[in-house]
Order: sequence, then C-alpha cells, then structure tokens
Amino acid sequence: MKFQLLLVSFLLYAVTPLAQQSYTQYEVSSENPYGLLNPNAPQAVADYAPLIGTCDCLSETRNADQTWAAPQQMTWTFKYIMNGTAVQDETLKEDGSHSGSIRQFIADSSKWYVHYYSSASPTVTLPVWEGTKRGDSIVLYREQKAPNGMDGFFRLTFSDISSEGFEWEGAWTDPKEQVVFPTWRIHCKKRNTTAVSAETEIRANSRRFSKAYEEGDYQTMTELYTEDAYIFPPNSGMISGAADILKKWTLPKDTRILSHKATPTDIVVHGDFAYDFGTYEGISEDEKGRYQWKGKYVIVWKFTGTSWKMYLDIWNRI
Repeated sequence: MKFQLLLVSFLLYAVTPLAQQSYTQYEVSSENPYGLLNPNAPQAVADYAPLIGTCDCLSETRNADQTWAAPQQMTWTFKYIMNGTAVQDETLKEDGSHSGSIRQFIADSSKWYVHYYSSASPTVTLPVWEGTKRGDSIVLYREQKAPNGMDGFFRLTFSDISSEGFEWEGAWTDPKEQVVFPTWRIHCKKRNTTAVSAETEIRANSRRFSKAYEEGDYQTMTELYTEDAYIFPPNSGMISGAADILKKWTLPKDTRILSHKATPTDIVVHGDFAYDFGTYEGISEDEKGRYQWKGKYVIVWKFTGTSWKMYLDIWNRI
C-alpha cells in the first residue's frame, strides 16, 4: 500500500507540470511577451495577428465645431489571452484617458465581439461591437443614433494593416452606409517589436500547418501559402498554384499522418519577408504499417498585408 501511494504521488508530481504547460503554453511569457496564437483557436483569431505588439500612434477627434482637434500621442498594444484563443488590447493616451478591449471570435455566429472599457467612463455594463474581416480590413459595428435621432451605427475600421502599422477610424454611418461621418481617427506605427510579432505569427502558422496535416485538412494547409507560392518537394519539379499545391499535399485515403512537427533552428525577419530553417519529424500510417521520418527544410515567408504565409518551401528527408 505504501508503495502504491508513493507511485501515485510520483505520477501526480510528474504529470502536473505537463498538464499545466498544455493549458498555459500560449500565454504571455518572457519568451513571448505578447503570447502566441493557439493553433486550436478559431482560424479567424489570426485576423489580429499583424496587430500583435505595440504601436506608437497619433489620435485625432472632432471638436464640437466639427474641426479636428490637435493630435495626441498614445500607445496601442495587442496581445493574445486565454491561452492564445482571444485578443486583448490596451491604449495609453497622453491626456490620461486610457482604454482597452477584449476581442473574442465566436465561431457559431462567425463574428468578432469586442467588449470595450475605459478609465474615462467606467461602467458595470461594457459596450459591445461586433463584426468581421472585410477584405483586408476589420470592420466592427454598434447601434447608435445620430444627434438628430436617425438610426445608424458607430463603425470601427482597422485598415491599411501591414507589418509596419495600421490605420483606424471611428465613424457614424446610416444603416446602408451611404452616409459616413468620421469622428475619430488614429494612425499607428509598429515599434521595433515587429520582428518579434512576425516570429510569433510564423511559429503559430507552422504549428497550424502541422495540426492541419494531422487532421487531413489539406485546404487549410494550402491556405497557409501565398497566392504566388512555390514548393520544392524532394525528387520533384517546382509546384505552384493553389490547386497543384493542394493536390501535392493530399494523401491517399488509406494514409494518414499521426504526428507532424517542425522545429525552427532560426527565424530571421527582413521587412515583409522572413526565412525560417530547421528540421521536421513525423509519423505516418497506411495499410502496410507505421513509419517514422524526419528531414530538414527552408521556408521563405511573406507578409501579405494581413498575415504571414509561406512563399517558398523546400524540404527533404534525412
């Protein structure tokens, strides 16, 4: 009995750190100061990936006479929360009116829901915006009447999103968006954390690729390449185009991937391009048996304006 108790205690001691790691591994840490995107999160959570990090911004609002007030400085920081499944942001303004949001994507409604709070107007009920990605922009709405009583929305738009920063606009619109009256605009430029944010997203997309491979989700794998991507499989010519890349990765029905993992040796970011090299390993299974394999790879990643995707991908077994 004493031996059994000791064995149980040992197993609990050994397993607990692993369990803790599984539900905190994408949280903010010294290694990843803005957290990591969880590959099990809804794919839309990556909409905010280019914004992750800290920006220096200029904020302008309208005066009562409808002129624009002098711009004030602010910082705007985005990070992943809830183990990489949602996004939180915080603004710190020079006039002391700070604010923040919790941004969560709900797959059932295919929408973002953004709960806003501020130091200037604390409330027990947080106002909520909702919306989706529209083209290369993120657009959110909240019902709000115009001063004359006309029905409409207050619309928030993130646009011109890149690795260098983004533009933001708050505007009142009528329901058909034929009348648009901007009341707030913010211009943001990324700090030198851009490389850190890029590396974070690249690592997350690499894990997403592996997860999709294990699940036989070849469409998601293909979507992680740029439209003009080329892949260079072993003993094969170059392959380009989404249809041919999809065909290359699609396995026979009796073959499945039990595990796949890429381990980067280094990721180096240069503006809107990055190179990533390292090793990969995995286990596959078909009707004849189970196989272990490993190899080496080099990937050139490209920032598309909203996310980092694979532009050139070459690999071979070792």
